[in-house]
Amino acid sequence: MASFIKITEQPSAYRHLEKMPVAEILTHINDEDKTVPYAIEKMIPQIERLVVVAVDKMLAGGRLFYIGAGTSGRLAIVDASECPPTYGVSPNLVIGIIAGGKKAMTQPVEFAEDSLTQGWDDLQKHHVNNKDVVIGIAASGTTPYVIAALKNCRENGIITGCITNNPGSPLTKQADYPIELAVGPEFVTGSTRMKSGTSQKLVLNMISTAIMIQLGRVEDNKMVNMQLSNQKLLDRGAKMLMEKLPGTDYTKAKALLVKYGSVKKAMESAGG
Repeated sequence: MASFIKITEQPSAYRHLEKMPVAEILTHINDEDKTVPYAIEKMIPQIERLVVVAVDKMLAGGRLFYIGAGTSGRLAIVDASECPPTYGVSPNLVIGIIAGGKKAMTQPVEFAEDSLTQGWDDLQKHHVNNKDVVIGIAASGTTPYVIAALKNCRENGIITGCITNNPGSPLTKQADYPIELAVGPEFVTGSTRMKSGTSQKLVLNMISTAIMIQLGRVEDNKMVNMQLSNQKLLDRGAKMLMEKLPGTDYTKAKALLVKYGSVKKAMESAGG
């Protein structure tokens, strides 16, 4: 691992950032961000393979786990936590785990990412098993917490994937389905919350969205299973229902939603 060269730690292509006018700083950050989708595009076949195997496992009763540290772990938690309200699934279907636990969402937890045992211990708290798929996320590809967790998964017959920003990393070697996003050096040297984090966020969106569509949680292009947890979503749901059930006015649509709890269930009750 000592000889492994991290692209994410290479010097920025820009110098003397402290002397740049604000407009120039913003323009250069934007220029770098524009390269991210092209790096992801090259990985679509790999992303597809991971999605397909995850869907197969989930249809058979398995779950999807994300595990990471720092920025990667926070992005994992965000994506997992958005699945229940968006698609009406159990919070136990897509599970995000971060080194250091809940505290690490807002504060650094010293040396949490360096543990060779805690990642697997955290997965075992959820009774991870060979029905599940575990995706490790680490920009560096060298985070011990994540690497060791995936190694343990493989030793226990659990399918693994990874999202990293350093091709050929030690993490890649522990993933059955690696996704390597070569976004290059960061605008601020080593600040992987920038392009690397953006690429991870986009790929997590792709993975979870594609999975939920394949699991039947979307109809046409609508989130018919979303949780109606506020007035904005209730309004959106009523308009969906009016579209799906011609002749239904807004008041009736809203009443059906309140009664049945989702667009899909309201449609079924009305024979739609």
